[in-house]
Amino acid sequence: MLRIAVPNKGSLSGPAADMLHEAGYQQRRESKELRIVDPVNDVEFFYLRPRDIAIYVSSGQLDIGITGRDLLIDSGADAEEILPLGFARSTFRFASKPGEANGVADLKGKTVATSYEGIVAGHLAEQGIDASVVHLDGAVETAIELGVAEVIADVVETGTSLRNAGLEVFGEPIMKSEAVVIRRTGADAEEPKVQQFLRRLQGVLVARTYVMMDYDCRVEQLEKAVALTPGLESPTVSPLHNEGWVAVRAMVPAKEAQRIMDDLYDIGARAILTTAIHACRL
Repeated sequence: MLRIAVPNKGSLSGPAADMLHEAGYQQRRESKELRIVDPVNDVEFFYLRPRDIAIYVSSGQLDIGITGRDLLIDSGADAEEILPLGFARSTFRFASKPGEANGVADLKGKTVATSYEGIVAGHLAEQGIDASVVHLDGAVETAIELGVAEVIADVVETGTSLRNAGLEVFGEPIMKSEAVVIRRTGADAEEPKVQQFLRRLQGVLVARTYVMMDYDCRVEQLEKAVALTPGLESPTVSPLHNEGWVAVRAMVPAKEAQRIMDDLYDIGARAILTTAIHACRL
């Protein structure tokens, strides 16, 4: 039975559960449940603190897990990323009072407060910067005002909370994070159950990215239409009862669907429609 760690709370929890549900896996009904078994899919899910998941996976007690790239790197655990999942995206950056620093070189001799000590210490070491790192569990924006540090390093989304604290970001991003699937470093990459799990999640990612488009067009416009909707390998083309017309079906990127529909209409295609894709295998 495949043993999988899943975030039990926070910004990773809900989207991870939604993706697993879309991939056909049973999920917990109550937030208090810490473990469930999905006998149909031969999977056991363990709901753990996102920050602890890399540690559990690296121990070999759990086969794979879903956590944030930032949490994986910060943990220093013997685990590795095997599939990015595209949600819970964030950017990790330095911030200080305006004018205090312009880049990482200005951090020499300063104290940096952060909830991600492993990431920051590693980044400073890579840059050859000798600075002190203070670990705080949260609300690092107040560290400068209270004199704990001259600089903070934290996840930045809109930057509103930093501006409200009188701070501004500087320098290049330390890293960009998102939800990822991880496994113990050196674990069997071809283990069939793991590969099946990854294929299901990849199918969800593709299904969220594409829609199925159907339309009718005249035969003499088919080449132009196919150029607009090439599909993955090629579109499906079927003759219609009315001579000189064909029906076309192809997967198209969801974010471009409206533009493609407009372009198809302009060349004479009609009965154009899109439908959501709930699952797929490529």
